[in-house]
Amino acid sequence: MWIAPIVLVIIFFSLYFAFHSIREAFLSLITVPFALIGGAYIIYFWGVNLSVAVAVGFIALFGIAVETGIVMVIYLNDAMHQLIKRKGNSSEAITREDLREYVIQGAAKRLRPKIMTVCVSLFGLVPVLWATGVGTDVMKPVVLPMIGGVFTSAIHILLVTPLIFLMAKEYELKKYGKLEVYDVHH
Repeated sequence: MWIAPIVLVIIFFSLYFAFHSIREAFLSLITVPFALIGGAYIIYFWGVNLSVAVAVGFIALFGIAVETGIVMVIYLNDAMHQLIKRKGNSSEAITREDLREYVIQGAAKRLRPKIMTVCVSLFGLVPVLWATGVGTDVMKPVVLPMIGGVFTSAIHILLVTPLIFLMAKEYELKKYGKLEVYDVHH
C-alpha cells in the first residue's frame, strides 16, 4: 500500500531532475499505468494472489517501464534538436508535417533498442514460469507482473508515447510559436 506510491514519487522526482521539466517527466511516467495493465492481466490469468512478491515484481516493472520510457523521450527530444538545427525554431519555419516526420524518425530509431530490451527481459523471465524446483514458487509471483507489463509497456512506448509527444509539441508550437527542447543529461 505504501511502498508503490513512494517509489512512484521518487521516480517522478528523479525524472524531473533529469529533464528539468514536469511535462517531460510525466511523459515518461505515463508508461507506468500501461505496464500495470499487463501485469494485472497476467496475474489474473495465472491465478496468483496479490502478495509482497507480486508487489516487488510490480516495483521492478515500474523501473523497466520508466527506463524505457525515458530513452524514448530522449530519442524524441533528439529528433526535435535535429529539426530545429535544420529549420530554425519558429512556427513559421516548422510545419505540422515536419513535426510528424521527425517524431516518426525519433521513434523509429528507438524501435530496435526497445525490441532488444523486451526480448532480453522475456528470455530471462519466461523460463521461470515453467521452472520447477526449490525457490520457483517464490520467483513466479515476482516474475509474472514483469512479463505482462513488459509487453503492454512496450506497445505503449512504441505507439502511444510518440503520439502524446507529437500532440504536446504541436500545442507548444501553436501556443508559444516555438518548440521547447530540453537537453537531457543521462
